Amino acid sequence: MTLKRDCLMSTKDLYKSKLLHLDEAVERIPDNSFVAFGNAVGEPPGLLAAVARRAMAGRFSYLRMTSLLPMAASAASIFKEECRGVIHFDSMFASSFDRGLIGQGEAHTIPAYFHQVPRLYSEFIPIDVAMVTVSPMDDHGYMSLGTNVDTNKAAMESAKLVLAEVNPQMPRVHGDSWVHISEVDIVVENDVPLFELPIPAERPEDTQMGEIISEMIPNGATIQLGIGGVPNAVAKSLNHHQDLGIHTEMFVDSMVDLIESGVATGKKKNFHPHKALYAFAAGSSRMYRFLDDNPYIEAHPVSYVNAPALIAKNDNMISVNSTLEIDLTGQCCSESLGPVQFSGTGGQHDYARGAFDSNGGKSIIAFYSTAKAGEVSRVVPTLTPGAVVTTPRNEVHWVVSEFGAFNLKGLSTQARAKALIQLAHPNFREDLERAAQALGYA
Repeated sequence: MTLKRDCLMSTKDLYKSKLLHLDEAVERIPDNSFVAFGNAVGEPPGLLAAVARRAMAGRFSYLRMTSLLPMAASAASIFKEECRGVIHFDSMFASSFDRGLIGQGEAHTIPAYFHQVPRLYSEFIPIDVAMVTVSPMDDHGYMSLGTNVDTNKAAMESAKLVLAEVNPQMPRVHGDSWVHISEVDIVVENDVPLFELPIPAERPEDTQMGEIISEMIPNGATIQLGIGGVPNAVAKSLNHHQDLGIHTEMFVDSMVDLIESGVATGKKKNFHPHKALYAFAAGSSRMYRFLDDNPYIEAHPVSYVNAPALIAKNDNMISVNSTLEIDLTGQCCSESLGPVQFSGTGGQHDYARGAFDSNGGKSIIAFYSTAKAGEVSRVVPTLTPGAVVTTPRNEVHWVVSEFGAFNLKGLSTQARAKALIQLAHPNFREDLERAAQALGYA
């Protein structure tokens, strides 16, 4: 990938020598390649559109592509119906943009723990081409992966051909996010707004769970919050806490509020004190501006941020994640609706283990008691046939719904069933009690 002549040229000259037009750049991608492209906000929209144009023009006969949490750029390009049959997509974490394709059999999933994906790229999945978005190059020849260091750095290191889409709107983020111009084979430029992740409307249950969970978080704790109404409500309820730290796979808008208000100082962190660590970030343009050249923020590969042993280095590590369905023994299905893939494993299991292993830590799985406007209970006797067990019952620690919180560690199956029924909506508790008796849990 790195040319010997790179060391003999200035960084500016090297950059110019690698700069191509978008369509010229994708002409360098060999047919039958396996292409890993930037995740989520780190998608390279210009390169993806150029790949789609080339595929629709019959210039590719077959490409296999992969990413995690694809967003609007994928939907507007490589997911077009005209590209099917040429571009074959394997998702490592489904989103609203590709779960329909997966359900139709037009795309497939690669099951993986988030922290292990970089190793999959280096040892198990041969990556031919990596396409990423980066910030503009500085005077020293370095660009930043910005919002998405996660698995992108590993993809680049494993690929035979690396294409970097330089976007001035990508924040320059500190940490292990740097990409030197010598590590890139082709550069393209594309000044476009980054995808913004809308903040979901707040529900009454969010406030209830936010207050319950905030009381479980001591001053000086380090937190990991996912995306959605409950994590946002938790963050709002932490306004009077002191010296919280942030160590999270996903950085979200609510964390900006905690840092700017002086709540999240990172003073009490054992691991990277006085720093907020993340693997990827998704949110508003305000958040992206906050990340830019902010010395308090560090982005690192997910193999580092999500490694359970490293998560556990922080005392009082508190993780808050959600689930779609939980059975009476505590098994959590957080990524599928029966056999239908809805999202992915992501880092839920990574943090369930890492937070529990932390001194004073808590892993919290939060869920709404019902789905489909109250018609369906999320607490079920047994998981729906075909459901994926994201967090096994042995790993589940605290569980929270709008009706309370229970620690499942050390409880028998009978005690677990009793606790979980109390977290279910009252409309479903009698049926769950009868099911528990039939299953021998009562």
